[in-house]
Amino acid sequence: MSERDVVTDGRSDGTGTGATVTDEVVRVEGISRTFGRGEHAVHAVRDVSFSAGRGELVAVRGRSGAGKTTLLNMVGGLDRPDEGRIVVAGHDVTGAGERKLLELRRGTVGFVFQTFGLVPILSAAENVGVPLRLARVPAAEREERVAVLLELVGLGAHAAQRPYELSGGQQQRVAVARALVNEPDLLIADEPTGQLDSETGRSIMDLLRAVVHARGMTALVATHDPTLIDLADRVLTLRDGRLVDG
Repeated sequence: MSERDVVTDGRSDGTGTGATVTDEVVRVEGISRTFGRGEHAVHAVRDVSFSAGRGELVAVRGRSGAGKTTLLNMVGGLDRPDEGRIVVAGHDVTGAGERKLLELRRGTVGFVFQTFGLVPILSAAENVGVPLRLARVPAAEREERVAVLLELVGLGAHAAQRPYELSGGQQQRVAVARALVNEPDLLIADEPTGQLDSETGRSIMDLLRAVVHARGMTALVATHDPTLIDLADRVLTLRDGRLVDG
């Protein structure tokens, strides 16, 4: 992106992988998020810090209500912390205005959700191409990139099919392709296998891991499935909104 709030302090925070400023894609410093006030307040995330490097798939695990979704939403610029700082690919997310956040979500960060979020009336190829249309990418380039991504996720032969003609696993693969089509630095996946059977879920995690390593991206994947956590390069555990060991 043309306008970048580049971090120049050259610091590594010592958490996680200890990534340097050149390969550190995500830096989270002491963020907290509380919903409500007084006795009804819910402390969703409490003083969380970590970093994640390029080419790294980081699993975020914890029980329902542990704060996984809130944490990922803040890193992706969908929500703002009450305290702390988040930097993604050199951009200060916490200090960004709405226009800047929109640019980040369209180009720097890709999202995959538990509910696939596909447009029912569009084909697989058209769904993948939606972010490119929003970015006003020329048609010829758009079609080429969509075709490459569908082949990457194993759905080249299903480009013309609509979501209702695809299995759950295939729909999630379309969602993954859509998240990758703008070549983001960071991929955020919130329970991406939650609606899938264990075998299909593992295939989606295998796909995410292969893409992250091959393309040098960073991925934060929230999951509570222990069989999928084993596929991660590193695991962050949340308990009652706090980052804990193990």
